[in-house]
Amino acid sequence: MGETKSFIGKHNKQIAIAAGVLGVFTVVATGLYVIKITQNRAVVETPSTEEKTITSVSALGRIEPLGEVINIAPTPSMAGAKVKNLLVDEGSEIKEGDIIAITSDYDSKQAEVEKAQKDLKVAQTNLAIVQAGAKQGTIEAQRATIARLNVELEGAIATDRAKITRLKAQLATETKEKQATIDRFKAEVDNAQIEFQRYQKLADDGVISTSELDQKKLVLATNQQWYQEAQASYNRTITTVTEEINEAQAFAIQQENTLKKQIVEAQAKLDEIAEIRTVDIAQAQAEVERVMAIIKQAQIDLDLTMIKAPIDGTIIDIIAHEGENIENSQGVVEMGNTSQMLVIAEVYESDISKVRVGQSATIVSENNSFPDPIEGKVLEISTKIGKKDVLETDPAASVDARVVEVKIVVNPKDNVLVQNLIYSQVIVEILL
Repeated sequence: MGETKSFIGKHNKQIAIAAGVLGVFTVVATGLYVIKITQNRAVVETPSTEEKTITSVSALGRIEPLGEVINIAPTPSMAGAKVKNLLVDEGSEIKEGDIIAITSDYDSKQAEVEKAQKDLKVAQTNLAIVQAGAKQGTIEAQRATIARLNVELEGAIATDRAKITRLKAQLATETKEKQATIDRFKAEVDNAQIEFQRYQKLADDGVISTSELDQKKLVLATNQQWYQEAQASYNRTITTVTEEINEAQAFAIQQENTLKKQIVEAQAKLDEIAEIRTVDIAQAQAEVERVMAIIKQAQIDLDLTMIKAPIDGTIIDIIAHEGENIENSQGVVEMGNTSQMLVIAEVYESDISKVRVGQSATIVSENNSFPDPIEGKVLEISTKIGKKDVLETDPAASVDARVVEVKIVVNPKDNVLVQNLIYSQVIVEILL
């Protein structure tokens, strides 16, 4: 009986050990299967680098106002004028039609308008008298003619004197400027002569090479040429302006003599007038119309001396200050519409097919001109392919890469951050 129990106990113990071993094996096998399935799934679900989706297009760009920066200049007929009054400052906000500057011709053109307006009053008075038809009216009309001629004579004298005075002032100013240029070039010639002589001695002593001496000789010859050209320019200026003064004086004398003769003839005719004719009325009317046409032209000429803003915008830069000559190619000021700023992104030709109008963009300052990224949207894509204008800091980057300009309008809430950063360089990410 005891042996039977011992046998059963041993048998049960063996069964328990076998069951335990089988359970451990099952757990291990299950764990290995789960790990294997997980690894396989990771391999399937992880995309390769080659299959990674491109989500944006990067480009360099520059900040500009909407409509670009424009130079404001007078009409070509005002070439050579100077700035008399500058009525704006850098940063001034102006409206279309606001006066930016007044040129140096303003006073003379204003005098012409005022003179023409006076002539109109005389002509209108003369017409009224002629239309009255009375003999006394005719007499008064002739007297008005005489008065008009006297006014015209006074105006001609004043205008001619102003022109002669201006030409003399111009001669004095340009003579002084040209003489200063001559003096400067003369000093450079003297310095070059001394330097050449010193190098000549060094060459004779064998200290320097012939090529070094030739270089100094060339410098001396160049300065001598500039000096001669400055003298020639000085002589041309004196000759030209002096001739203009003489012509103005001769014209003034001739004009004054003509007007004085007309006054004498008008005074003589005053005694001969007997009646008023229809033709006299027509003539007086024609005189009024003629003077009105002169006023209109004089007013146009006066308006041309006032340089006005063609658009609403902000003054970005002052190019010509008061007293300076106005170069038509440069103008008086630069201005632009900074109420809405753009970024001109230069997208590589290979990437442009991914860009569409309306896509969002993120803009970052390359030089930390503004601290945080700003937002924008693609407004326009150029149809022209060209070379890069915005250069990278990487010396190995291609400067001849072909790019397309893409205009990105800055989000209005970020406009204030960049409206004073015109032409600042930025990095653009266009989201696809």
